[in-house]
Amino acid sequence: MKENFLTTIITFLALFIFASTLSAQSTAKPALSPVNGIDINRYAGRWYEIAKYPNRFQKQCAANTTANYTVKKNGRIEVLNECVKKDGTTVKAVGEAKIGDKTNNAKLKVRFAPGFMSFLPFVWANYWVLDIAPDYSYSVIGEPGRDYFWILSRSPEMDTATYQTILRRAETMGFDPNRVEKTPQNAEILKGSVQIKN
Repeated sequence: MKENFLTTIITFLALFIFASTLSAQSTAKPALSPVNGIDINRYAGRWYEIAKYPNRFQKQCAANTTANYTVKKNGRIEVLNECVKKDGTTVKAVGEAKIGDKTNNAKLKVRFAPGFMSFLPFVWANYWVLDIAPDYSYSVIGEPGRDYFWILSRSPEMDTATYQTILRRAETMGFDPNRVEKTPQNAEILKGSVQIKN
């Protein structure tokens, strides 16, 4: 009787472990890969944030978020991020990016910590170019953990068809379109609220 009971318990546990493994495999996200390559000099310049995953370090940004990349003489990239807060003031953050994988230039590392901390690996965050227009009119940024996601454009507006196509491609990479929120551009802050200019 005891042997039958133990056999039943062991069988149940084995089935539970097997089912859990299958469940984990079914929810596993596909391996993330950047685009085949980018030209850093073409990638430099001003980008407008069209949409993003909400994140804590952009919590104060209400509208008009931009990123400006400048290639420096040492090959690294100066990063200037700007946005407008609800009180109408502009916030700026200056950082630095470096190429993490020189075989394609699409895996970058970015830091906003002070320069004297640049030798510490943990101050550098992954910045992978996952999708880019042939004419560099838009770019999609993410990282392997899928915790961060941005859609950038050379102009402050993006047509709906292009936006939806980008979201569909991002979904196949393991990103959740339902988490993406659009960023108001061409906006002004009136009485603490965002007003889109016509």
